[in-house]
Amino acid sequence: MAGHSKWANIQHRKGRQDAARSKLFSKLSKEITVAAKMGDPDPEKNPRLRLAVKSAKSQSMPNDNIDRAIKKATGGDAEDYKEIRYEGYGPGGVAVIVEAMTDNLNRTASTVRSTFAKNGGNLGETGSVGFMFDRKGEVTYSIEAGDADTVMMAAIEAGAEDVESSEEGHTIWCADTDLNEVSNALEAELGESESTQLTWRPTTTTELDLEGMQKLMRLIDALDDDDDVQRVTANFEASDEVMEQL
Repeated sequence: MAGHSKWANIQHRKGRQDAARSKLFSKLSKEITVAAKMGDPDPEKNPRLRLAVKSAKSQSMPNDNIDRAIKKATGGDAEDYKEIRYEGYGPGGVAVIVEAMTDNLNRTASTVRSTFAKNGGNLGETGSVGFMFDRKGEVTYSIEAGDADTVMMAAIEAGAEDVESSEEGHTIWCADTDLNEVSNALEAELGESESTQLTWRPTTTTELDLEGMQKLMRLIDALDDDDDVQRVTANFEASDEVMEQL
């Protein structure tokens, strides 16, 4: 019976992982389709599409899925998605930015507002927390890419602005308009990155205790679970002890 329960738990966990992977691929496909629809369907001629494809490949998205998403844009049957950003405060006064792509603005706004309210947050006006972040390009590498000095030198040569290295890996920051060039130069020097994306980098942070982090994670998970939401960024900070307890 214990064996059966263990197998059931493994199956349940695998089911959740598969569902999360399917949802991630769906969001990556949407970004690829929108990028291809807005510009040239050739990634080499469309920087945004190239970044979207690179991001999808870093998540092990199959080439067939990527090709299908591009063809969907060129075939004329793609949904008319609009990009929209929501800003608000989560538990503990943490600033939260939600980036979404939707074919129904009313539905998405209602869902995001409700999710904030149900999870101890408040949805604000556009610009209410955006001033606490800078729009940046972010490239991440695993620790196998090299030591901190090697990665730092490669980043400087590539035209990056900042590097953060730790036992987990390296995060390289650059101006948002330079992401395509910087990521190409880094790839030539360090190999393929783990991820390449445009993101919001906090200029100020809010520290949370364990309870605050648990509440914030519930909000972020609920937002991420929305098919219309592409990514969620928050300016939280927590001690190593708190993160270990999580």
